[in-house]
Amino acid sequence: MGLSRLAALHGVATSYSPSPDVTVSVPDDTVIAVLAALGVDAGTPADVRKCLVAAESRSRLLPPTVVVWAGEPLPPALSGLPPGSTVTVEPEPPETPGRPAGRPPAPLSMRARAAAPAPPVSSPGASAAPVPAPGDAVGASAPLAMPPGGAATVSAPPVTPPAGAATAFAPASAPHPQRADGEPGAPAAVPAWWIPPAPGVHRVHVRTPDHRRATATLVVAPARLPQPPGRSHGFLVQLYSLLSARSWGMGDLGDLADLAAWSGRTIGSGFVQVNPLHAAVPGHPTDPSPYRPSSRRFPDPVHLRIESIPEYGHVRDRAALDDLRQDAAALSEAVLNKGALIDRDAVWELKRQALELVVEVPLTPGRRAAYCDFLAEQGQALEDHALWCALAEVHGPDWHAWPEALRDPRSPGTARARTELLDRVDFHCRLAWLTATQLAAAQRAAEDARMSVGIVHDLAVGVHPAGADTWAQQEAFAHGMSVGAPPDAFNARGQDWGLPPWRPDVLAATGYAAYRGLLRGLLAHAGALRIDHVMGLFRLWWVPEGRPPTDGTYVAQDAEAMLAVLVLEAHRAGTVVVGEDLGTVEPGVREALARRGVLGTSVLWFERDWDGDGRPLAPEKWRRDCLATATTHDLPSTAARLTGDHVTLRHRLGLLTRSLEEELTEDATDTAEWLALLARLRMLPEGDGDEEAAVRAVHRFLLRTPARMTGVWLPDTVGDRRPQNLPGTWDQYPNWRLPIADAEGHPVTLEEITASPRLHALMDVLRPRKPHTAPPGERRP
Repeated sequence: MGLSRLAALHGVATSYSPSPDVTVSVPDDTVIAVLAALGVDAGTPADVRKCLVAAESRSRLLPPTVVVWAGEPLPPALSGLPPGSTVTVEPEPPETPGRPAGRPPAPLSMRARAAAPAPPVSSPGASAAPVPAPGDAVGASAPLAMPPGGAATVSAPPVTPPAGAATAFAPASAPHPQRADGEPGAPAAVPAWWIPPAPGVHRVHVRTPDHRRATATLVVAPARLPQPPGRSHGFLVQLYSLLSARSWGMGDLGDLADLAAWSGRTIGSGFVQVNPLHAAVPGHPTDPSPYRPSSRRFPDPVHLRIESIPEYGHVRDRAALDDLRQDAAALSEAVLNKGALIDRDAVWELKRQALELVVEVPLTPGRRAAYCDFLAEQGQALEDHALWCALAEVHGPDWHAWPEALRDPRSPGTARARTELLDRVDFHCRLAWLTATQLAAAQRAAEDARMSVGIVHDLAVGVHPAGADTWAQQEAFAHGMSVGAPPDAFNARGQDWGLPPWRPDVLAATGYAAYRGLLRGLLAHAGALRIDHVMGLFRLWWVPEGRPPTDGTYVAQDAEAMLAVLVLEAHRAGTVVVGEDLGTVEPGVREALARRGVLGTSVLWFERDWDGDGRPLAPEKWRRDCLATATTHDLPSTAARLTGDHVTLRHRLGLLTRSLEEELTEDATDTAEWLALLARLRMLPEGDGDEEAAVRAVHRFLLRTPARMTGVWLPDTVGDRRPQNLPGTWDQYPNWRLPIADAEGHPVTLEEITASPRLHALMDVLRPRKPHTAPPGERRP
């Protein structure tokens, strides 16, 4: 009982329910190990009692982080303060990227009064609540001033995109105000003494009449995220798989910009969604998975289009560059025409050599100023990342195996190494800047093509345990733990993803600084952000090192704080957020995400009437606030699903748990139900037996749903049958290394994809192409 109580106080589950009628107890050893990773010693009954007494006797006036949603009732941490308490909000300084912060606004001081009943609902045009009496609120500066008419009734401010993005997104619709009981349609019950600060991350100081004091981080967030302006369609693509005639053996940011410009202008696409472009852990071979990076804070320079760097044209050793380009062409030729897999390490070796030549070219004054601004904006985070990259070149990619003095990023030994490796640190800082500039160029290309959203970037669940982030932010991670998934009907053994989780207690104590910094970096050049396994904002399955996934347990996050920071940062950037909420989802999670404007993800084959007859869900019953698609990178392509090829692939690899006949029969039945629905809805006029027609029918169905965004898996447009990733495999299948291929399995380039009749026939289903004027010389008489 004592261990369960101690676990509950730290958000650690001692049981879980894989289904509504089943409860599984978590082994005590697991609970003890997880608590130890959170800094709580529960190894013996005496330790448990000691920690329990300490935890329950600890009295906090405020939690480490307090969340306030604009226009909504105050949280109990503030509304429940003793009457007469003084509350002072110290606003965050105004941000001016690239320059020192200006003078912060004056602190905002308020005095808490005894709680009063919620004000009565007022009709439109009625006068506002009385202004607080003199002395109730003093020192308000202009940015934090009380709304006209007083502070008893507070409305959420409209979401305004940043300068330069006004045409990219429509403002999010103002949420319905809520009473204290949560019912919509009435003014929010906000105490009269409260003067709402502007959205931001502030410090709040409290002093009670009995002289107790407390300080906490105060996150003030808009009530909802920006939303897409109307409905749109777009492509989903793994960037490495999208080779063009100019690629160096794998797709790059130049290809991304080109795809966005072409699809926006030619077929009216509103977005392009890509895989995570996070920095990878270097190795031999490098882990090709984009979902297990070294750092989520900085992009990988392997995605650079070398020729697009302005200094490239001024490299003196042209012969060396020509040799590298020839080698790169040979890499592409092997992938496109000789059956070779994408070799990330070979690509990076060529690009690294080219970049060594490029960075020798002096920057122009304007480019130097832009680079210095970037260094100032990124600060310590970039310096740490670049230093890790430099040290990894010398000592290998696993910092746990480095000399002991270098394992601490703040040690004197590491400071000496930074000085010794200054040139290499600057090299990696320069690469981060160059990659950021090309990410920005890709988003500009999307905006110039009149895309309503633009580039949708992807945030992985976590990072590699040996990478740059875990070295630079060691205190923020739960070492000895790995994120995964519990056993379920699809995987009786559970999953271990090999990603150390963040410690919720450290995040809260630091005002979610690591999380805020991560989001700002990702959102800087994004039209939208996809969050992989978005349920992780609420809880994650922790697996102790050396134990099977079945011996894990859930650890709760402060979902309010995680959501508030997400909404705040996305609001500042003017970006849409899409959550990948597939699989096992805790009750209430989807509703909480929807309330804050996080779009969900709906995959056609999974959308059935699970509360009814289990049949395919009619299009009008789909949710509106989602990205609807036929497949993802972890699932079979639509052609493979329709033909059953995905079942035979898993059979060849020995992954089936039943006979091939049983699997094929069940799969055919599932597919037949969907095709029958498509036929009843008159979406399959060509009848049975036409694969391309069936793929078009699937997308007609998606368009019939109310989904805000419709995603088209780019390989589907040319009939590719191979999945990019086959979960449950490692070396049995070439995960993350396949180029996009046609129906016969022959790799195709970006140029061939955009000219594909199959693609254009499919995209005509989603939006007929507008008349397009061909360039001179290509016009037909």
